[in-house]
Amino acid sequence: MELLNYDGKHVRLKDIYGETYTGIAGYGGYEFLMHEYGGDEDGLFIEDNLIYNSQIAAIDEIEVHGTVELWTERLTLRRYHPEDAGQLHQYLGKDPAMSQYSGWNPYATLEMTQETVRRFIADYDDEHTYSWVMDIDDVVVGTIGAYDYQDDRIEIGFSIVKDWQGKGLATEALRKVLEYLTENEGIPCVTAWSASENIGSCQVLEKAGMHLVLTEKDGLTVGDRKYDKLIYEYRSVFDPVL
Repeated sequence: MELLNYDGKHVRLKDIYGETYTGIAGYGGYEFLMHEYGGDEDGLFIEDNLIYNSQIAAIDEIEVHGTVELWTERLTLRRYHPEDAGQLHQYLGKDPAMSQYSGWNPYATLEMTQETVRRFIADYDDEHTYSWVMDIDDVVVGTIGAYDYQDDRIEIGFSIVKDWQGKGLATEALRKVLEYLTENEGIPCVTAWSASENIGSCQVLEKAGMHLVLTEKDGLTVGDRKYDKLIYEYRSVFDPVL
């Protein structure tokens, strides 16, 4: 099967005879593929990116990369939508804690938020763009993304709306994205950093399976404050370094 188009949810495939199929798929998703001509079910379906026939025999595999839709027990991790800007500014942009340990907040004004969302959406064509909104029943509860892609590593970061903190959602999302980046994307090492005083963030990183590998004394400067910078890593089980 040739992958013609994949936008994180909808997929179009073409078989060796030139027949085209459409359907809904995702990392770990499940959905029948519909024949594009006539709309009849052809008995093909996708599960964990494998294409099966009606006899439940795997016949092909599609590779999907970038910001695909992911699911956890409570969260949908999805792409940014233009209409997310209002919630992101309201729930994250107006929270001073967002910039306490970083010194910047991309959602501080509605205009900044709209530009940030536009930039994320424009970058989705790049298969090494990883930017998700954490969604519960169409409510934005946080964001998570991985940046500065290199062949052997990538950096990850997250934010959680204040009213949703302390419920394990950040850990839940981080575990899923770490799994996706290492197992599906083949990135051997995922890194993250936190100010030593940011206890909540450090706990999330550690609960998700990341390990402290370096402490940079006074490595962070925010305004007139200095913080020790803690560097964390998560390595794939397939990483030859292990």
